[in-house]
Amino acid sequence: MASFFTTSKSALMASLLLLLALFTVNLRIAGAQIGVCYGMMGNNLPSHREVIDLYKSNNIKSMRLYDPNQAALEALRNSGLELMLGVPNSDLQRIATNANNAIQWVHNNVLNFFPSVNIKYIAVGNEVSPVGGTSGLAQFVLPAIQNIYQAIRAKGLHDQIKVSTAIDMTLIGTSYPPSKGSFRNDVRSYLDPIIGYLVYANAPLFANVYPYFSYSGNPRDISLPYALFTSPNVVVWDGSRGYQNLFDALLDSLHAAIDSTNIGYVKVVVSESGWPSDGGFGTTYDNARVYLDNLIRHVKKGTPMRPGLIETYLFAMFDENQKGNELEKHFGVFYPNKQKKYPFGFGGEKNLEIGSAVFNFSDPLKSDM
Repeated sequence: MASFFTTSKSALMASLLLLLALFTVNLRIAGAQIGVCYGMMGNNLPSHREVIDLYKSNNIKSMRLYDPNQAALEALRNSGLELMLGVPNSDLQRIATNANNAIQWVHNNVLNFFPSVNIKYIAVGNEVSPVGGTSGLAQFVLPAIQNIYQAIRAKGLHDQIKVSTAIDMTLIGTSYPPSKGSFRNDVRSYLDPIIGYLVYANAPLFANVYPYFSYSGNPRDISLPYALFTSPNVVVWDGSRGYQNLFDALLDSLHAAIDSTNIGYVKVVVSESGWPSDGGFGTTYDNARVYLDNLIRHVKKGTPMRPGLIETYLFAMFDENQKGNELEKHFGVFYPNKQKKYPFGFGGEKNLEIGSAVFNFSDPLKSDM
């Protein structure tokens, strides 16, 4: 019996040494950068402290807040969560037209909490466009960004906290093929100076990317498998690049649109993406589950144009019963009672590929990943 254990131990050690040797030359740690947007338009939602605990217990590494809710910021202290903090559209004019208002906003909502609240980004405005319903706000977006940036810079925090804005995909004029992506002519005078600022400040552009809306708006030409990441084959060839899913095609059309301005390189952070489980065309529990599960897996890989991790925020943490229309009430990945709506995790799993062997283990998402 002792001889058996000795032999087994030797064999095990030999195997471990072989694995270690392979480990040094063929190691991939696949960790997704997944956050979740914390909307509060519901009258049945958990307390802020319960929400923070829910993020942590589910290995969700980062949060997007749409406004500087003071109780939520207090609950975030020493949580370790990375935060994208929003300047709501309603504050844009006030901050854009008076630098002192920006300084006060930063003092009240950033300096009073940082660094015990790990503020990584400030999103100045959400989905403002120079055409359409928010056109009256467009003139204030860049001045508001600049005033917030200067207030951050004055405290020496501009390398730690990046200031940007979140756009939607309606600003794209040409999206097919992705390499020919370009912005609409009627938004260039709005966007180009913002891109110039982002290049100067080395800050990313935030983009809300929803294959659901592209699919539901044009189901004749866009297949459901292409929108849900389940197409078995390449659907769109763009030169040597093959696209099997709509998310990549949309995101690369935005990359190409930024590049086509010839202003400079700007990284894109996906500040929202999701699929509703009810309330409209193509909204089923299974469609939402498949989309979100595949999105979480996919953002580890990047797009054909830009391989690598895609920092992504799922929309949204909860179903919110006070949203404006029925569709918007069903984007949650949790129910208001804190139960998970879907069975998958949120990117805390890592895979170690060593030769032909794959070892899976779960690890909480770290703030520096």
